[in-house]
Amino acid sequence: MTDVSAVAADLAAEHEALDAVLGELTDAQWATPTPSPGWTVADQVGHLTYFDGAAVLALTDEAAFAASIGPLLEDMDGVTLHRALAPRDLLRAWRENRFRLIEVAQQVDAGGRVPWYGPSMSVRSFLTARLMETWAHGQDVVDAVGAFREPTERLRHICQIGVITRRWTYANRREEPPAVDVRLELVSPAGDVWRWGPDDAPESVRGPALDFCLVVTQRRHVDDTALETDGAAARDWMEKAQAFAGPATTGPAPRDRS
Repeated sequence: MTDVSAVAADLAAEHEALDAVLGELTDAQWATPTPSPGWTVADQVGHLTYFDGAAVLALTDEAAFAASIGPLLEDMDGVTLHRALAPRDLLRAWRENRFRLIEVAQQVDAGGRVPWYGPSMSVRSFLTARLMETWAHGQDVVDAVGAFREPTERLRHICQIGVITRRWTYANRREEPPAVDVRLELVSPAGDVWRWGPDDAPESVRGPALDFCLVVTQRRHVDDTALETDGAAARDWMEKAQAFAGPATTGPAPRDRS
């Protein structure tokens, strides 16, 4: 199995994990508000439906993808484009787009570049970003309906994106990144330790890989996780981390423990 094929397989598995949750929801649950202000469960799936479809275009027809950007500017999240669909029809549309995405991903030139809304990406990076997006918006769904989704070793993909976007997090905020190395040691769902950064880095972040993923995708505040930060730069990173593209955003505030 090639590197790209392996990522495509992990993306397909991430799709299935979310589908297992969505397939059990009632129509009323699709209207449940999620932690993203103004977004329901259906809106989260509508977002994924739109961008999985856009991903197919980006992989197969660069001109058609470029032409689709204009209409998207009228609905930057791709949400309202699917609000007229009943839950069962939205689920069907998402399945069609995600199945097609996996199909074309396994056929494209693994060494090519894929256009997107920012810089183009390698095919592997592109599919990894789709996996992160599926997982993160799926987390909003899981949180909204009180479902459970088993953490898996696929989280390593998201951790890797979280690491490589550290400097970008600051550039996106027009801030100078701290000139301090940070050691990252994360415990995987299987109990292994994943490591990034120099062994002798003066600062560190340690804890569950799941919690790191929740923080860098801005689904949890670091104070609401089991992550431990040692050093001001490590703490600052975890407070500002943004592993996804788009304008600089701030994640959730810590829960009120009063």
